[in-house]
Amino acid sequence: MLGSDVFFIPGLFITWFRTMWFVPVFAVCALLFPLILWLTLRLGFRKIATITTNTARSVVQQPIFAVLAIFGIFVLLLFPFIPYNTLGEDIKILKSQGMTLIRVLSIILAVWSAGTSVSDELEEKTALTLLSKPLSRRQMVLGKFFGIILGVSLFFVILSTVFVPTCAYKVVYDSRENCELEPESTACLESMIDVLPALGLSFMEVTMMGAVAVALSTRLSMIPNMTLCVTIYALGHLVPQMVQSSMGQFPIVGFVGNFLSAVLPMLKYFSIETAIAGGEAISPQYLLFSGLYCLLFTTVAIFVALIFFEDRDLS
Repeated sequence: MLGSDVFFIPGLFITWFRTMWFVPVFAVCALLFPLILWLTLRLGFRKIATITTNTARSVVQQPIFAVLAIFGIFVLLLFPFIPYNTLGEDIKILKSQGMTLIRVLSIILAVWSAGTSVSDELEEKTALTLLSKPLSRRQMVLGKFFGIILGVSLFFVILSTVFVPTCAYKVVYDSRENCELEPESTACLESMIDVLPALGLSFMEVTMMGAVAVALSTRLSMIPNMTLCVTIYALGHLVPQMVQSSMGQFPIVGFVGNFLSAVLPMLKYFSIETAIAGGEAISPQYLLFSGLYCLLFTTVAIFVALIFFEDRDLS
């Protein structure tokens, strides 16, 4: 019995290791978005690209980037070894918690970066130095937003690259803990592929919150900005439930809910941990319409930011 147990562990590790080719492929594909965005700005909008590059560099170099990355990596590596006591459904809980952690840490970084790169520059009057050059206010706001998104996307890719192989390892680890037969490598690969659509939706949510943070930072300092962003994040997840629960029962609550749903981002539809936990697949149509909604809301938020900043007194 001891001999078979000894040979069981290396076999599981080999099964997991066979699927690790997917991790660098995922990382390279994930980095294509920020690379294409930067190249597009570099080729067509050089002034915006300069602000974008400097802002992205400042996002990556600030201490909170390293602190959040180290914390996130540590917790993500710890998740597979936590006993969730779900009678064989631990892998679903791991996926749900991992995606929530990545999304929340990325939003914190986006809001913090918006406060340091926009609010602080406005309060310290360093924005006047930038605008004294042949640079318009619109170009500055767009450059700041794209720079924050580039920096946050790098952070998102780092944590996602750590998270994806843990989903495959959890399949192996649970088989070992439950004394089950050795899983096939396809099961590990499928476990990693299943979380990719959810990661895409999470990044859309981070992008929308980043746009909101940039819009608010043109008028508010760091603390009020973070407070409002936390409120908007909470309401974005609660308003759809409020509208559904009050439908046909409380007209006033329904009216307020419908009004907030038209103004605030509907973040609940981008957080699909419940669907992942239930083993439901995400259709391409859902991803498409979610992407269109993200693009529309982000455009409106940046347009509001341009209006707020256009008549802002910098002196």
